[in-house]
Amino acid sequence: MSRQMPESWVLPAINDHTRGFFTSGKIQVRACTGCGTIEHPPEDVCHGCQGTSFEDRELAGKGHVYSHTVIHHPVHPALKDAVPYTVVLVSLDDAPEVRITGNLLDAGNADLRIGLRVKAVWEEVPDPSGGDPIRLPQWVVDE
Repeated sequence: MSRQMPESWVLPAINDHTRGFFTSGKIQVRACTGCGTIEHPPEDVCHGCQGTSFEDRELAGKGHVYSHTVIHHPVHPALKDAVPYTVVLVSLDDAPEVRITGNLLDAGNADLRIGLRVKAVWEEVPDPSGGDPIRLPQWVVDE
């Protein structure tokens, strides 16, 4: 898949907490081993029980549009050729409290609305520091 955003656009910082989410090509979150609370984005301390032990949990990568916006004005000069683009906030089926942001890649073909069914796809970008490729979650309509 070609880059949705310009090649010069900032990539997420990869650390021990975010590596699985941004390199696995899966919707991978961290769950507290004490109470099961899903931490996304990941934190050092569970907001449910204050625990500090977590395990990775893979989610299905399907859900519905919780919120959306269509960007028409390039807020940065690097985005002038990317507009218009659609950003969605997706509530996941198997963890409705988890919401993942990404671009809706086929927005021109969709009846864009709250509740639209979507599924995750991954945009692979080389890691500038030479690590594993970064896989950014993006969304397409799930027919």
